[in-house]
Formats: sequence, C-alpha cells, structure tokens
Amino acid sequence: MDIDEDVATWLLEADPAICWQAQRDVLDAAPVDWQATRSRVATEGFGAALLARQDPEGTWAGGAFFPAGFFESPEAGSPGQPWVATTWALKDLREWGVDAAALGDTAQKLDADCRWDYDDLPYWGGEVDVCINSFTLAAGAWLGVDVSALAAWFPAHRLDDGGWNCEAEEGDSVRSSFHSTLNALRGMLAYERETGDSSLREARRSGEEYLLSRRLAFRATSGELVGPFVTRFVYPNRHRYSVLAALDYFREAALFDGTGLADGRPDVRMAEAIEMVRAARQPDGRWLQTTPLPGRTWFDVDVPEGEPSRWLTLFGTRVLQWWDATAGRRRRRR
Repeated sequence: MDIDEDVATWLLEADPAICWQAQRDVLDAAPVDWQATRSRVATEGFGAALLARQDPEGTWAGGAFFPAGFFESPEAGSPGQPWVATTWALKDLREWGVDAAALGDTAQKLDADCRWDYDDLPYWGGEVDVCINSFTLAAGAWLGVDVSALAAWFPAHRLDDGGWNCEAEEGDSVRSSFHSTLNALRGMLAYERETGDSSLREARRSGEEYLLSRRLAFRATSGELVGPFVTRFVYPNRHRYSVLAALDYFREAALFDGTGLADGRPDVRMAEAIEMVRAARQPDGRWLQTTPLPGRTWFDVDVPEGEPSRWLTLFGTRVLQWWDATAGRRRRRR
C-alpha cells in the first residue's frame, strides 16, 4: 500500500517519537536518518517532557501503578484511572523509543524505593496482574534489570485455553482475555528482543494461537464479535485491545522471528482483522481518533476524538503495508 505524499509529510512533521517510526517503518528511510531522529526523543517533545516529570526518587507521581495517595484522594472515585505513575511513564518512554541510557540510574532507584500498591511488593518482582507484569517485564529488560524470575511467571500463570486474564488471580475467571493476552504477548516479545532469552517462546506461541484461533476479533463459542472495542482504535490505548493493536504486534513479531508466517505469508486468520483496519482508513489515508480512555495524564500526546491521529495513522499504515507486501508475494507465487 502506497502512502499519500501529504500523509507522509504530515507524519514527518510529528513529534520525534512518531517521526522516527514513520521514517523506519513506512517510508523506508536509511537507518542513519531514522536513528538520528530517534536520538532526539529523549531531548525534544513528548519524551523530554515526560522525563522532566520524573521524581528525584526515580518514580513518577510518587507511585508504581497509581500516584502516591491515590486511594485516599477524591480522584479514586473518578472515571478511569490516572495514567501518570511510574509504570505508565516507563511504558510510554520505552515505546516512544527513548534510549535506556537517558534514564540513568532509574532502575536502581526503583529497586531500592518503589513498591507495588498490591501487598507492598518490590517493583521489579512484579505482582499478580498479568498486564502490570507484562509492562514491568518489558521495562525491566529495556533498563537492563534481571527480570528472569518475573519472566518465569508467565508460563506458570497461563490458563488452559492458552492465554491470560488479569482477573484469574482473584479467582474471577478461568478463561483468557483478549486484552490481557495481547499485553502478555507484547511484554514477552519485548523481553526476548532485549535479552535474547527465548525461554518464553512456547508460551508466546500459545497466546498467539489463542488470538489467531479467534481471528483476532471473534468469540470461540458463538463466532460473534467479542466486543465493540476491537474496532475502537485509540491512542494511547494503555491496556486496551483492538485489532489494530493486535496486528501491530503480529507485524512486529513476524519481522523479529517469523511469527505467524508460513513460507513468508501471514496467517490467513488475520485477514478479517486486516479488513477492519482498512475499512477505518479515511479517504485521505488517515485514521481518526476514537474516545480517549478517561483519566488524568501529564499532557496530551494525541488529538481529541474524531480528529485525524498521527499515531493511529502510523500504526494503520505500517500494518497494511506489511500485509499487502506479503499478499503481493502470495499472488506472484500462484
């Protein structure tokens, strides 16, 4: 899929966190060019602004998953949750492409002083929620922490159907969740990319099969759409599932180790999800923001609902380019 020249220029005019990914993934820029743009993320725009909010103790907003004092504050009764504490900040900085060296001794400070809201557990050991643990696994690997013990948590807590569910540890579910499973997959892939440790690959394959067997969008029991969230594309999506987020994962995994590919072709069970992404593309080649998740943020990193989103356009374009390129190979081989 070709990208419109106006859309390409629009992406290149974006924050460095978006621009370098557009250069690398959509516009096929030379490594020297996108690497130079990526190096600016820690000193300009979103990355620099979020780094400037870090506490002297290494945390953000004084807390691990929630800000310090959250549960005693009026904010605890507000819709959603605040997205300003340490786990969310690390997730954003890593995904935006900030070099781990820009965080200095953050990992050591968190190890010494940061505890989870759940049972006051030490930060790098994780806790009981699979989504939280996936974010922590990825962040720890990125910052050079030995999180191998946390990595072993994932296969040990996989459910019988091959995926994960944040509610399972409380005994509220024995079935996997699309949201939790995708977050687990993203964390495990990031861990393997950063460390080279492939011990989670079998667990990752089972989670991928859980989603693929449901064609990324449908219930195994009835074949109905699992929920409207699958086509509600939003940035930041935080922990929420969509077919766009799932396809972006499968694209990344395929480029890393051939996940979901057979003879260079992607698994056909992704095809319906691909068409959902394609259908959301506007005539001008952009994707629109849907309803942002409620909750306090440090600052806006995307547009209001209904406006063209650079983030979503980046993700949608690179997913369709990847799919269409492999589909082209499939047609030529017939």
